Amino acid sequence: MTRLNNLDSELAQELGDFPEDDLDIVFTPKECRTLQPSMPEDGVELDLHVRDCVQTYIREWLIVNRKNQGNSDTCSLKNKGSRKDFHKTLQKQTFESETLDSGDANFQAGPRHVPALPEEASRTTLASSDFDLRSLQPDPRLENLLRHVSAEEFERQNEEARRTNRHAELLALYPAVDEEDAVEIRPVPDCPKEHLGNRILVKLQTLKFDIEIEPLFACIALYDIKERKKISENFHCDLNPDSLRGFLRSHTPSIDLSTQARSAVFSVTYPSSDIYLVIKIEKVLQQGEIGDCAEPYMVLKESEAGKTKEKIEKLKAQAESFCQRLGKYRMPFAWIPISLTNFFNLSTLEREIPEAEGLNGRFINDKRATLLQARRLSERSLSSEDSYPVSNFKTISLTLNTFFKQEGDRLSDEDLFKFLADFKRSSSLQRRIKTLPGTLKLEISPAPENLGYCLTPELQPVKPFPENRNRPHKEILEFPIREVYVPHTIYRNLLYVYPQRLNFANRPASARNITIKIQFMCGEDPSCALPVIFGRSSGPEFVQEIYTAITYHNKSPDFYEEVKIKLPAKLTEKHHLLFTFYHISCQPKQGASVETLLGYSWLPILLNDRLQTGHYCLPVALDKLPFHYSIHSPEKVPSQTPPIKWVEGHKGVFSVEVQAVSSVHTQDNHLEKFFTLCHSLESQVTFPIRLMDQKITEATLEHELKLSIICLNSSRLEPLVLFLHLVLDKLFQLAVQPMVIAGQTANFSQFAFESVVAIVNSLHNSKDLSKDQHGRNCLLASYVYYVFRLPDPQREVVKQGAGSSAILTESRYYTFGRTSAMAVGSKLLQSRVISCSNPDITVTQTATDEEVKNIMSSKPMDHSSSRMSFYVEGTNDMPSVSASPRPSNKKHFHEELALQMVVSTGMVRESVFKYAWFFFELLIKSMAQYVHNLEKQDNPRRSRFSDRFKDDITTIVSVVTSEIAALLVKPPKESEQAEKINISLAFFLYDLLSLMDRGFVFNLIKHYCNQLSNKLNSLSTLISMRLEFLRILCSHEHYLNLNLFFMTSASAPASPSPSLSSQNSSSCSSFQDQKIAGMFDLSAEYRQQHFLTGLLFTELAAALDTDGEGISKVQRKAVSAILSLLSSHDLDPRCSKKEVKIKIAALYLPLVGIILDSLPQLHDFTISDGRSGKGRTGNPEEEQESAGAINQNVALAIAGNQFNLRSSGMSLVSLPYRQSATLGPDTTRNLLICFLWIMKNADQNLIQKWIADLPSMQLNRILDLLFICVSCFEYKGKQSSDKVSTQALQKSRDVKARLEEALLRGEGARGEMMKRCRIPAGNDRSAGLNENLRWRKEQTHWRQANERQDKTKAELDQEALISGNLATEANLIILDMQENIIQASFAAECRDNLLGGVLKVLVNSLGCDQSTTYLTHCFATLRALIAKFGDFLFEEEVEQCADLCQRVLHHCSSSIDITRTQACATLYLLMRYSFSSTSNFARVKMQVTMSLASLVGKSPDFNEEFLRRSLRTILAYAEEDADMQATPFPIQVEELLCNLNSILSDTVKMREFQEDPEMLMDLMYRIAKGYQTSPDLRLTWLQNMAEKHTKRKCYTEAAMCLVHAAALVAEYLSMLEDRNYLPVGSVSFQNISSNVLEESAVSDDVLSPDEDGICSGRYFSESGLVGLLEQAAELFGTGGLYETVNEVYKIVIPILEAHRDFRKLTLTHSKLQKAFDSIINKGQKRMFGTYFRVGFYGSKFGDLDEQEFVYKEPAITKLPEISHRLEGFYGQCFGEDAVEVIKDSAPVDKRKLDPNKAYIQITFVEPYFDEYEMKDRVTYFEKNFNLCRFMYTTPFTMDGRPRGELSEQYKRNTILTTMHAFPYIKTRINVIQKEEFILTPIEVAIEDMRKKTQELTAATNQEPPDAKMLQMVLQGSVGATVNQGPLEVAQVFLAEIPADPKLYRHHNKLRLCFKEFIMRCGEAVEKNKRLITADQREYQQELRKNYGKLKENLRPMIERKIPELYKPVVKVHSTRESFRNHSFRKYDAQTSSQST
Repeated sequence: MTRLNNLDSELAQELGDFPEDDLDIVFTPKECRTLQPSMPEDGVELDLHVRDCVQTYIREWLIVNRKNQGNSDTCSLKNKGSRKDFHKTLQKQTFESETLDSGDANFQAGPRHVPALPEEASRTTLASSDFDLRSLQPDPRLENLLRHVSAEEFERQNEEARRTNRHAELLALYPAVDEEDAVEIRPVPDCPKEHLGNRILVKLQTLKFDIEIEPLFACIALYDIKERKKISENFHCDLNPDSLRGFLRSHTPSIDLSTQARSAVFSVTYPSSDIYLVIKIEKVLQQGEIGDCAEPYMVLKESEAGKTKEKIEKLKAQAESFCQRLGKYRMPFAWIPISLTNFFNLSTLEREIPEAEGLNGRFINDKRATLLQARRLSERSLSSEDSYPVSNFKTISLTLNTFFKQEGDRLSDEDLFKFLADFKRSSSLQRRIKTLPGTLKLEISPAPENLGYCLTPELQPVKPFPENRNRPHKEILEFPIREVYVPHTIYRNLLYVYPQRLNFANRPASARNITIKIQFMCGEDPSCALPVIFGRSSGPEFVQEIYTAITYHNKSPDFYEEVKIKLPAKLTEKHHLLFTFYHISCQPKQGASVETLLGYSWLPILLNDRLQTGHYCLPVALDKLPFHYSIHSPEKVPSQTPPIKWVEGHKGVFSVEVQAVSSVHTQDNHLEKFFTLCHSLESQVTFPIRLMDQKITEATLEHELKLSIICLNSSRLEPLVLFLHLVLDKLFQLAVQPMVIAGQTANFSQFAFESVVAIVNSLHNSKDLSKDQHGRNCLLASYVYYVFRLPDPQREVVKQGAGSSAILTESRYYTFGRTSAMAVGSKLLQSRVISCSNPDITVTQTATDEEVKNIMSSKPMDHSSSRMSFYVEGTNDMPSVSASPRPSNKKHFHEELALQMVVSTGMVRESVFKYAWFFFELLIKSMAQYVHNLEKQDNPRRSRFSDRFKDDITTIVSVVTSEIAALLVKPPKESEQAEKINISLAFFLYDLLSLMDRGFVFNLIKHYCNQLSNKLNSLSTLISMRLEFLRILCSHEHYLNLNLFFMTSASAPASPSPSLSSQNSSSCSSFQDQKIAGMFDLSAEYRQQHFLTGLLFTELAAALDTDGEGISKVQRKAVSAILSLLSSHDLDPRCSKKEVKIKIAALYLPLVGIILDSLPQLHDFTISDGRSGKGRTGNPEEEQESAGAINQNVALAIAGNQFNLRSSGMSLVSLPYRQSATLGPDTTRNLLICFLWIMKNADQNLIQKWIADLPSMQLNRILDLLFICVSCFEYKGKQSSDKVSTQALQKSRDVKARLEEALLRGEGARGEMMKRCRIPAGNDRSAGLNENLRWRKEQTHWRQANERQDKTKAELDQEALISGNLATEANLIILDMQENIIQASFAAECRDNLLGGVLKVLVNSLGCDQSTTYLTHCFATLRALIAKFGDFLFEEEVEQCADLCQRVLHHCSSSIDITRTQACATLYLLMRYSFSSTSNFARVKMQVTMSLASLVGKSPDFNEEFLRRSLRTILAYAEEDADMQATPFPIQVEELLCNLNSILSDTVKMREFQEDPEMLMDLMYRIAKGYQTSPDLRLTWLQNMAEKHTKRKCYTEAAMCLVHAAALVAEYLSMLEDRNYLPVGSVSFQNISSNVLEESAVSDDVLSPDEDGICSGRYFSESGLVGLLEQAAELFGTGGLYETVNEVYKIVIPILEAHRDFRKLTLTHSKLQKAFDSIINKGQKRMFGTYFRVGFYGSKFGDLDEQEFVYKEPAITKLPEISHRLEGFYGQCFGEDAVEVIKDSAPVDKRKLDPNKAYIQITFVEPYFDEYEMKDRVTYFEKNFNLCRFMYTTPFTMDGRPRGELSEQYKRNTILTTMHAFPYIKTRINVIQKEEFILTPIEVAIEDMRKKTQELTAATNQEPPDAKMLQMVLQGSVGATVNQGPLEVAQVFLAEIPADPKLYRHHNKLRLCFKEFIMRCGEAVEKNKRLITADQREYQQELRKNYGKLKENLRPMIERKIPELYKPVVKVHSTRESFRNHSFRKYDAQTSSQST
């Protein structure tokens, strides 16, 4: 025992013992973009608030890490990507499907000869092109094939071979589990970062006008015209050449490098098409309006010589003098807008024609359109990874050549927005504003990630900052149009001042050219101006003053300046902005200075200690300002002496706007108040303190603070988010820090807690803030993860009274002295030896862990119930000693938090539990820090936390659980909310497992499970909740320890049996058999020992066992949970050892039982989705249905109570299969891969022993399972979407399928899309990862055809490589399993029905696309089977044997040598053993021959060359086989091979006709006929024909093939036994088709049913017959011959009745009903075939020469179509010039044809029936079915022209008779007889008039009436202008009585025709009168008139009779014969004018 345990303990160490402490506290420095973090200026004593802010921005992150995170599952799941090179370790598997080039060599295009087909159908001629096999070189043989080896030895060698070179980790090959299920992945929140929008780099390259005479200055900013907002600060830039810059030398004291930037990085958070880059250009002030100054620029050009040059020189000199004198003043000059629409790829935001394309050039923006970037940006935490550049537009260079001149009176931003809006509408701005010619070149590109040498808006250098520097790039601060919710993380403190307008209109004349000097003062002395204003271009970085630009002679100017100021960190009342107004004289006057002072104004920066921002309208003082002016605002200056003189009597005349961008000033009253009060508590302040406009004394402090805490949440969301980190830190500080105010202890914890809850609530509810996949607010998540730390060491602040000194007692309760790494290491070593949670017990003593005891003794711990009251007292404000056992200064944060969660009520409580995740994470992080600080690692986990805290936790978990249940049960079910809370709770317990006593946590888990099942009534929700919960817990990195760990104890409680581990280890001799079976069951004992896994399996079993809506999703979840667990073991380096894997697999054995139980629910991959009803094995159990769904209570008992789950082992034997809802293909595949994983990794001896004990029914189940596995893991290959499956007849789906087909043939995106939609359900997410991976994501975006492959070829190859390995490995595991079954069960002699099952699986696997690796092993196993059980195989498993032959033959034609070698060896062995076991291998011969026939017929890519080589190899085997030489075997083999060879020759012929379907069918028809004597082969070929027809959509013909096949079977069956319900041979099929009688040729002399091997196929049975007929009926239905469906079923129904198969009868009758419905509904609309006569003339056609056929074409084929098709095809064969189509249908005169050409004559023919036949053929169907006579007419005249006058127009009617009736088993039939009739002109006329009359009658009597049709026919009959109309016919033939008496009868017939015709016309006109609408009255009158005319004209002709015909008839008494002779004797024509 001890030894075993030691072994276990070693294993446990392998897995990393459950460490004492999992969590590690890490301080990680904050990542800073700049070289140094942004800080306030040095040497200033800072405010507490500013200090706190800065502290928050620069302190390190505190992160709690899991030490073993590296090997935790979640991590490894995520890191699946980190196994990037994993595929390099894989071997490439070779699949035939990927090596085939489908033998294209045989299809060369170009002229080729069409070989003749011999008419006689004997076999010999067909084989005449045989090819001597012996001339080939055989393949290499397997050398040891014929050696005698014992079966056991053979099996052993096979096994050894299989074991080598296997892939260790099955699931590493399996595509990762769906992310949506992976709830256990907790996203690591994004690190809080400074917000950057989409960054654009703008580089200015040149700015110059046509003349360069003076320096110009550019200033650039972004504007959003829709929001009417400037959205960036200004960027100043100077592009002057040095010569011009020199003009200003006197005015620039120094030039700092940072002001020389010429490129700027703009940031845009909300891109739109309304953003413009505006470049304003200023110049130095000079005399004159802007227009005057711009004049020279419009008219002069630098390049011109002569006078112009002088002018320019003069201007230059002038400019220089202005610069020297007025260099520091500017004037506005020009501007230019650039639309950025095209840079933001807004194709999806709004489609707009990019405006001003002329200006902007065209840009290509390819690849990633930023879909709705703007919306997304606002929703997500803007981390740099996902705010990728707006679009990958390339760098674009723009050159602009026109500038707009500035208008002096329209300078404000308002005006600018008006201009831009006009400009956007049309570029018509140019007409209204003068333009200046010039050149501006700039380059716009997405800003690269790390731009070297860049400065922030505060001019801080950004990393990377290279040494060698020239001009820097500048980052330009964005002013976003809407709020950006990203907390501040850097210190930023900027002020922007915008002077807007000055009104000096009423001032004296001196104020004209006005400028304002702006200064930031820290006192009133002029020297107090601070150098904090950012300088402009080419000057110092910071300046003390700045001047606004000047508009010439304007008394109320607009300003557009932006003055950017760096605010000092500490502001006082003395700081203010000073504005000084000057008039500037442009002309130098003697002695006068340039500036004339006009007045002053100012603005204090602080008001009541708050930063002043907003719009102000200030008065202007004229004189020097009084002392202490700056304390007051100019509007409220108290009256002075002497009084201040104001402009316009103290009215506001100067508008200015001030805005701050600051991460220190909150600019929000509530926050401001809260922070101020908090600081007043922390520092020594003197009371009362002033807050805004109220005073707060010490007494009111507590009340005010509580108020401000409560009001925090009413502050605006934006400032709250910006200062979120600081606010939460302060609140948490208040929660645990007791305050003594005025001698009283103030307790804020409840208020603080409630405020936190309110903030959490409002952040979650805000629409603008993003959440992660678990619904957690991202800002809060990153706060907890990175920022939160335990509040500072608490200082108890005692305020004893105003003014007295405060006593600060600091009780630091933690030290940062962490144990050194050494010490930790040694501790770990010690703990290895010691049991995981109890250091006192070493493992060798077999006592159990206490934690485990707690769980197992499933009694709840007792909870003291009195504690609530105890708590409530403790929350008084009075510090009562008795009620407060914790010292007041030792409040622990986690305890306080838990307490507040427990005692919260009402709305607060609701929010706490709704957003429980936040509080849970806070708890965990604070507990981790607490443990870390107190070095609790040394204490056992037991005593780390106080009992009261544990009670709190228990309460919280219990409350949360009931909250979850309540949410799910309440009427408005909030399942999503419940799911989120459930997940949070699971994560909480997951974390607790790392911190607390595990027994305690397990108890919590148990309570959770029980509590949920007591409260929930919907089973699927219950299981789903518990599943997600368990899935998270199981993803714990020590999950295996939490489970396997229990195996270490020898006697786990309540488990007297030896533990699993001991059974698994080496000493396996003492197995107790019932124990083994028990290991595969989910027993109560198992669930005690393996707590979490037991729970998980219980949920899975329950999920698979229930029905109900929504359950399939739950089942998917359950399965994917287990799969992800197994994947994590496979990917965990700790589990890579084989022994460890065996242990782990043992843990999962009960899963096998569960999977076997759910067998009937698995998705069946073996059948196409069309026929999922097919049963699998013949087990009688399968048919019975269970008595409906499981009873609710039972279900609950199973799910909830953990100890009464029925034992699955028993249920298998005694219960029938339950018919539950089937699982989806994905779920099934995931479940099956789990099964294979266990089978691969479990101990093989154990598996064999288990199998040996199983009853055979169970074994059959396992085989069924393996069968499904094979199809499930078939390799789908790279071309999976393009390969069309050729298996089984594809069920054609109605018209939709045809439509899709048409679309599919159309190439391009749409076709692609359709193709993808049609990958059958079984394929999606197949082991061939690539298809679905490629298309899943954009299933619905139409892709451009060329963009179809999103993945590179390398990626696709890699995926194919992995999926190839998966397919191979999966199949090898299945093969191992089969070997196990064979060995174990055959030892036990129960092989009777197992061999069949094993074979079935093997055959199935051979039918799938397999790798050579697998095939080699598979064939080896097969050979072992044949050697071992040959006799049995050939006697019993006939069907399997046939399939086997076919599969092996198929592999004999493989192009891969290894496969071929293996297949040949196997086939030879098969023959040899069948010979030796029955000494006559007729049956195998038959099967091989049939297999070959069907192979040849079905697979188009079949390669006969390789097959021939294989045949030769088999011959070689036969010749080399020494043992067999004495027997007739070698001769028989040779015979067989020759026969096969001749079949192959047919194939070669078929190849040649591949392109000519008719010829191909003729050939197949002949081959089939050649097998008339061999029913099996004839049947095979008929099926091959059916398959070909179906492919060509000739469904009727395909059905006919099957009917013929059925008739063949019927003949055979009627010979065998006489059963009256069976059809009597083929005669019974006559109603279906008269052609079927052909099949009766199979008569007794040919066939003796008893001969071995004949008619042994599966179809020669009653069920085979029914199967063939049902398939035929299905195809007839598709082909639209519904009447025939009925006839087919007439044969089927008696058989079904005899078998009492009522289920099938129901189905049959429903199909009949459908057929009859279709007849009724479709009526005349059905389309049957169209027929053409095709004649071939010319010796080139060989046999076809002078043959005539009738072709049946699809319903609406026009003559040109078939003509084009045939001409095209034969043109390819003989060359296009050699083929000619004869256009008419006249008889062909062979002598007139060119002998070197091939002629085709095509004529449309119609079915022809005699009068008597028409009586029987009533319906439309009958007139189109069973047709063998067709007619066509050829018009001619006697002189050879086809058409002539009416009186000379003859017609020839030709009637053709075909050899068989249509529809037949082919689409063209030979013509065997031809008759011709000639009609004389008058007969032609009679036929025409009859037709016309019929048309009229039909149109008149149509129901419902169709006015249009009637009018068309009428118009053609009575219309006045109808040529050759009725009237003309009458005039030609009826005008006079013919001279020839022979024509009298015809004349009379025509007359009577006209009589009827005119009558019908009358009826039609009447009918039309009733149908017309009001607007057709005139038309009706016209018709009537024409009718009248016609009747008049015809009347004399109609009334004139030939008197001779109407003489009384002589009465003759004679036979009928003589009567005929006498009846029409003519008498003298005396009474010619008599009328009747």
